[in-house]
Amino acid sequence: MLFVHSAPSALCPHLEWAVGGVLGAPVSLDWTPQPAQAGTYRAELSWTGRTGTGAAVVSALKGWDKLRFEITEEPTSATEGSRYSYTPELGVFHAVTGLHGDILIPEDRLRAAVVKSAAGETTVEIEVDKLLGKPWDDELETFRHAGEGAPVRWLHQVV
Repeated sequence: MLFVHSAPSALCPHLEWAVGGVLGAPVSLDWTPQPAQAGTYRAELSWTGRTGTGAAVVSALKGWDKLRFEITEEPTSATEGSRYSYTPELGVFHAVTGLHGDILIPEDRLRAAVVKSAAGETTVEIEVDKLLGKPWDDELETFRHAGEGAPVRWLHQVV
């Protein structure tokens, strides 16, 4: 699922082209004004495809100025899911998600957070918040609520 939380109007057709290029099918999104930021628009798209397609869409969209988006990729019987968030200020956040949507944090990343805290560089709370994507959630929350009730377009790809 792709959630474009805010994009300037001039960027909207380019986003459709980029996403369509990754999915291998033309994409036409239902753009609605984003009340949280004047002059920007929001849209949502759901598709069915191969595992890893979400990462490919992120690669196609990241780095575009004034664009905010999120992508979720559901887990399968053979793979974990993924969650991606992007803001121009923070860049890309990626987390592996389990069957119920929980973020799964690898042991080495937790250990690194504890080591940084013990060295006095930061606190465990700050590091865990980063591992869970809290800075991205904080920035995107206003845009998420502004999109409640927006139309969703479903795109199915046979694999």
